[in-house]
Amino acid sequence: MLTRNCLLLFLWILVDEGSVSSLRPPSPPLGRSRTGREHAKSLVGPMRNGAAGYQRVKRGWVWNQFFVLEEYMGSDPQYVGKLHTDLDSGDSGVKYTLSGDGAGSIFTIDQTTGDIHALRSLDREEKPYYTLRAQAVDIDTNRPLEPESEFVIKVQDINDNEPKFLEGPYTASVPEMSPVGTYVTQVTATDADDPTYGNSARVVYSILHGQPYFSVDPKTGVIKTALPNMDREVKEQYQVLIQAKDMGGQLGGLAGTTTINITLSDVNDNPPRFSKSFFHLRVPESSAVGSAVGRIKAHDLDIGKNAEVEYTIVPGDGGAMFDITTNEHNQEGIIILKRPLDYESKKAYTFKVDASNAHLDPRFQSFGAFKDTATVKINVLDVDEPPVFNKPSYMMDVYEDTPAGTIIGAVTAQDLDASSSPVRYSIDWKSDLDSYFDIDPVEGTISTNELLDRESIAQHNISIVATKLNSPVLTSRVAVTVHVLDINEFPPELASPYETFVCENSKAGQVIQTFSAQDQDLRAAGQQFSFKSPKEDMKNKNFTIRDFGNNTAGIVTKRGGFRRRLQEIYLLPVVIDDNGYPPKSSTGTLTIRVCGCESDGSLLTCSAEAIFLPVGLSTGALIAILLCIIILLVIVVLYVGLRRQKKKETLMSSKEDIRDNVIHYDDEGGGEEDTHAFDMGTLRNPKVVKENLFRRDVKPEMKRGPRAPVSQDSADIRDFINQRLKEHDVDNSAPPYDSLATYAYEGDGSVAESLSSIESIVIDPEEDYDYLNEWGPRFKTLAGIFGEQSETQSNSTTTENTH
Repeated sequence: MLTRNCLLLFLWILVDEGSVSSLRPPSPPLGRSRTGREHAKSLVGPMRNGAAGYQRVKRGWVWNQFFVLEEYMGSDPQYVGKLHTDLDSGDSGVKYTLSGDGAGSIFTIDQTTGDIHALRSLDREEKPYYTLRAQAVDIDTNRPLEPESEFVIKVQDINDNEPKFLEGPYTASVPEMSPVGTYVTQVTATDADDPTYGNSARVVYSILHGQPYFSVDPKTGVIKTALPNMDREVKEQYQVLIQAKDMGGQLGGLAGTTTINITLSDVNDNPPRFSKSFFHLRVPESSAVGSAVGRIKAHDLDIGKNAEVEYTIVPGDGGAMFDITTNEHNQEGIIILKRPLDYESKKAYTFKVDASNAHLDPRFQSFGAFKDTATVKINVLDVDEPPVFNKPSYMMDVYEDTPAGTIIGAVTAQDLDASSSPVRYSIDWKSDLDSYFDIDPVEGTISTNELLDRESIAQHNISIVATKLNSPVLTSRVAVTVHVLDINEFPPELASPYETFVCENSKAGQVIQTFSAQDQDLRAAGQQFSFKSPKEDMKNKNFTIRDFGNNTAGIVTKRGGFRRRLQEIYLLPVVIDDNGYPPKSSTGTLTIRVCGCESDGSLLTCSAEAIFLPVGLSTGALIAILLCIIILLVIVVLYVGLRRQKKKETLMSSKEDIRDNVIHYDDEGGGEEDTHAFDMGTLRNPKVVKENLFRRDVKPEMKRGPRAPVSQDSADIRDFINQRLKEHDVDNSAPPYDSLATYAYEGDGSVAESLSSIESIVIDPEEDYDYLNEWGPRFKTLAGIFGEQSETQSNSTTTENTH
């Protein structure tokens, strides 16, 4: 190959006018040559005359897009191409340099000849091309002979990558019974080789497994059905193996495979079918209405909503007695009882049931009717039943005050079973707690036990129990409603206490009030009330009664010119009659007040005192006057209260009153040493006591006798105290609260002698007063005094013993 390249180079030199102006690189592998662009650039070199300038020198780089084969496995470096400049005269005076992608590590250049080699194997899928820069420099001065130029080395592809399915394995579905050519899915394989070079990336699809059911387009990878009428009920899952091969499917190409799991989706192509054509059921006659009495089922080979079954009863024998619904979970037909069964009336029912799909597919209706029919026979089983009343309920009427024992009606029940047992009747005591009624146990006749009052209870609801004689546990009940009819026993009366007024400026013949009546008796249709004035009031010159004929009447004035000053209130009697039997009548009284009115008849005032109010004062002025009066009264009351309080305090705080003072305080005193709370001097000096000194806070109602002067001896003071105690006992004007009397005199001759510590001169020197410290803070001072005295006495005794 190197020899061929040299020959090509030699021929090109001869053709190009005998001068070396360009160089073609060697042909690429596989005999594929590519013509590159020819660049003619000017080379600027130094001027030989020494001037500071450059002259433009003609030069020429000739190169194409170099190619290097990928995955080269040779032992020597792979030759890429040759670079040459027309400035190179062949005397080895030019040096070639290489820079850029992979220069030195992947690609190397012979500095003298310009030959480029690849040092290692390259992978196009890793990097498809490399951009490099070449330059020719003077080998001695290392000065560039021309500018740097850029070129590309492209890695030439070989078929070293097989097609790959990046999204596999695949899943797809197609409806069953689909025609040939129905689209299922599409698969795509990717080849990493160069699609622009050769057939390395040209992929062809084929089916390795899955025929004859499916086919694949070799170019697009679209999978379609290849067999008609594939039935899901026969086979539901299919697995198809698809191959993708490059090189256009030719021999030697690389291949990849993937799996597609295809599921046939269900369509409604199967009607429901009963497992048998005849169903036999047995139902007790005591079954409750609405209960399920049997189940049947039709099977459908489809799934999901295509398997939903609807059941209907064909009109006929059982249509009125039974109904059928579908159980959504298992698609069973549930037969439901619509009416009560009676073995004695009918012992068996036979009817047909249709089972059909709820969702039909019109494509398959040509296959036939999508339903199935089965026959159902239901036998009614005899059950011992309770008696049955001939009516579901009873209504009876009785007049109030009907004598006790009167028969008001009867109930009838019978045993419909074959045994035909006798029936006994009774009243449920819970429905007739007051025992208003009684029943004949054999005949079932109901009678009253006592007098009935419609105004107390207008309707009685009782329950009658019927029991079979040979089976007491079997009972039935029926409701009996007894209406108590009214008799005319109450007279009519006014509907309400009407408040009527007549204006002073009313005219004669004017209706001033409309009223009606009511009756406590049961209001029947056509009840009528009539109104009139009593005979003794026919000569009333002020008012009269006018009956309107519709159970209402009106008060009509017979004159005008009513005056409140002359008469404020008028009483008008009215006679009310009803049309009951016997008719009842009553007399009511209407009160009419004379009031002042506007010219249009609107009410102003009905108060008689308003006549005497001064003319010209408005309502606001009257309210202001009333508020002023109230304020003055409050001021007077406060002033009197303050005066009384001040006077009371003056009397109670007087120190000249030698009688006891009642003092209330919350804190405790200081004991005998506290002489600031009370003035004790008064009691210690009886001479300052004045005669005939009375209480100042209470007015005395009885005179006290003159008091004898007291002396300073103990007998006089004792008499004074006794006298004061007697006065307190007999003084009726004293306040009713306890008094605290405090006197400084303690008295003589007491059996217990004096309790004061002042006269306690003789002290036991050996007595220990330390226990006073244990009595608490109140005795702290006393404990200190006696403690000091004890220490003093003990020191004195010690001194005397020393002497």
